Amino acid sequence: MNLRARTLGSFGITLLLIVVVWIWAIFNLDRLGSASDAILRENYRSILAAENMMGALERQDSAILLLMLGYGEEGLEQFQRNEIEFLQWLARARDNITIEGEAEIVGAIEEDYQRFLVNFFRLRDLAITDSTQAPGYYHESVLPQFQLVRDSSIALRELNRQTMVAASQRSNQLAQRAVWSTVVVGAAATLLGLALSLWLSWYLVSPLRAMASAADRIADGDYDVKLDVHSKDEIGQLATKLQTMSYKLKTFHRMNVGQVIEEKRRSDAIIRSIRDGIVVVNIDLEIVAINPEAIRILHVTAQEVIGQHLYDTVKDQQLCEYVRKAAKRGGIPQLDEKDALFTVTQGESTAYYRYAITPVKTEGGSLLGVVLLLQDITKLKELDRLKSDFVATASHELRTPLTSMAMSIDLLLESATPKLTEREQTLLQAASEDVSRLRALVNDLLDLSKIESGRMEMEFDVVTADFLINKALTLFREQAQQQEIELSSDVVDTLPPVQADPNKIVWVLTNLIANALRYTNPGGHIRVRAAAVGDYIHFAVEDDGVGISLAHQSKIFDKFVQVNDNRSVGGSGLGLAICREMVKAHNGTIWVDSQPDVGSTFTFTLPIAGGVKRET
Repeated sequence: MNLRARTLGSFGITLLLIVVVWIWAIFNLDRLGSASDAILRENYRSILAAENMMGALERQDSAILLLMLGYGEEGLEQFQRNEIEFLQWLARARDNITIEGEAEIVGAIEEDYQRFLVNFFRLRDLAITDSTQAPGYYHESVLPQFQLVRDSSIALRELNRQTMVAASQRSNQLAQRAVWSTVVVGAAATLLGLALSLWLSWYLVSPLRAMASAADRIADGDYDVKLDVHSKDEIGQLATKLQTMSYKLKTFHRMNVGQVIEEKRRSDAIIRSIRDGIVVVNIDLEIVAINPEAIRILHVTAQEVIGQHLYDTVKDQQLCEYVRKAAKRGGIPQLDEKDALFTVTQGESTAYYRYAITPVKTEGGSLLGVVLLLQDITKLKELDRLKSDFVATASHELRTPLTSMAMSIDLLLESATPKLTEREQTLLQAASEDVSRLRALVNDLLDLSKIESGRMEMEFDVVTADFLINKALTLFREQAQQQEIELSSDVVDTLPPVQADPNKIVWVLTNLIANALRYTNPGGHIRVRAAAVGDYIHFAVEDDGVGISLAHQSKIFDKFVQVNDNRSVGGSGLGLAICREMVKAHNGTIWVDSQPDVGSTFTFTLPIAGGVKRET
C-alpha cells in the first residue's frame, strides 16, 4: 500500500466518524424539532382559541350592558361582531381536538353558547318592550349562561396548558438524553480519530526524521549514508533516492570539486562587485544569492534570506508577481516605469528603487531562475518632487497676475475699442487669446500637480457608465453637428455600475472626445463605448480620424507631448497626462490603439462597484 492510500484511508476513517456524529446529531435534533412542533400544533392553537373566545365573550357581555343602558344599536352591532369572532375561534378549537376530554369541553362550549345567544335575543326583545324587567332577566338567565361558557373556555385552556407543560417536560428529558448520547458518540469518535492521527504521524515522522538526519550529514560532507527504511511506499522510495543521491554526490565531489568551487567564487565575486542590489531566486522564488548592496537595501543578512521565499524578504506583492511570471514564462516582463518601483522606509526617510527582472537560462533554454536588479533612484525622485513643487508654486503665483491681465485686456476691448486703430484692436485680441491659453495651461499644471502629489480630492460615488457617457456627449452635440461629424454611443443597459468620481471621469471623457473632434475630418465618426471585462468596465472613445504614429503612441500620455500633423489645434499637451493620472487615481489604466489614416481608440478602465478593492 502506498503512502497516498494509507493517508486517504486514515483520513477516510476519521471523516466517516465525523459523518456518524453528524448523522446522530441531526437525528436527535429532528426528534427535538418534532416534539416542539407537536406541542405547538396540538396545544398552543387550542389555548389561543380559548383565550380569543373568552375575549369575544367578554366584549359581548359589555355589549349587553350597552343595550340595557339604552344604546341599542351600538350594543347590538358590537354583540354581533364579537359573535362572529367567537364562532370563528370555536371552529378552530373544534378542528384542533387532539387531547382526551377536549371534544366534550368544546361540545359543552358550543351548547352553552347557543343557549347564551337564545337568552340574549329574549333580553333584547324585553329591553324594547319593557326595559324595567331587563336587568332582572339578565341576572337570572343571561349572566349564568355567560359564566358557563366562560368557565368551559377556561377549562379548555387549562387542559391544553397542562398537556403542553407535560409535553415540554418530556421534550426536555429527550434533549438531555440527546446531549449525553451525542457527547458519548462524539467522544468515542474523537478518541478513535486521535489514535489514527497519532499512528499516522508516527508512521510519517519516524522515517522522515531519519532522512532529515541523513540530509544533515550529507550537507556536512558525509556522503556515507545508510537508511533503515524498508517500506515500498513513497517514503521508502524517497529514502532509496536519498541514498542514491549521496552516492552520486560522493562521486561528483571526487571529480570536479575544485573547478565548481572556483566557478562559484568567481560568480559570487561578480555579484558582490556590482553597485546595484542583486537578488537571485530559483524558479520557486526561493533566494539563492544576494549581494551586499541588496543586503543593505533590504536590511537583512545573507544567512537570514538564503532559501527564503522572495515575498518574505521584500514584502511587495506586485514585485513578487512580476518575478513569478518571469519564472513561469521565461520572458522579461513589460514593466511600466511608474509601476516598477520598490520603496524602503526606515524611520522618516524613504528610499526609492527601480527594479528590473531578467530570467536566467541555460544554453539549452532551460530556466534556472530569475535575477532581480534594484537601482537606487532616490535622488531622481527627489529632483522630480522638487520639479513638481516648483511647477505648482510657479503656476499658483502666475494665476493672479494672469487673471488681472485678462480682466484688463477685456476691459480695454469693451471700453476703448472706438479709440483704437484696427491693428491695435487685433493686437489686443491676440493678447487676450494668449492670456486665455496661459490661464488654461496654468490650471492644467495645477491640476496635474495636485493629482501627482495626491492632494486632489476625490468624491467617489456609485454611477453608471450610461450616465457618465451621456453627460460627456451632451457637451459636444452641437460642435459635432457644426463639424459634420457623427457622434454616437454604444452602452449596454445591463452594465454594472462603477465606483468613481463622476466629475473627474466626465472630464476624462470630454478631453478624449474633444481630441477626437480635433483630429477627425468632416464626415467622420466618433463613437463612445462601454463594456464589462472581468471586474472592470472598459470605456473607449473611437474615431476614424488621422490616427497617431507608432512613435508617438508610446509617449502620448507624457506631459507636454503634442502630435505634430501640421494642424493648428492648440492645447497645452497636458490633457492626456492629466487623464492618465485621474484614471490611475481610480485604480484603472488607460491606453491607445491607433493606425495612421485609419483612426484611434483611447480606452480606459474603471473598477466595478464592489468588485475590486479600491485605493482612494
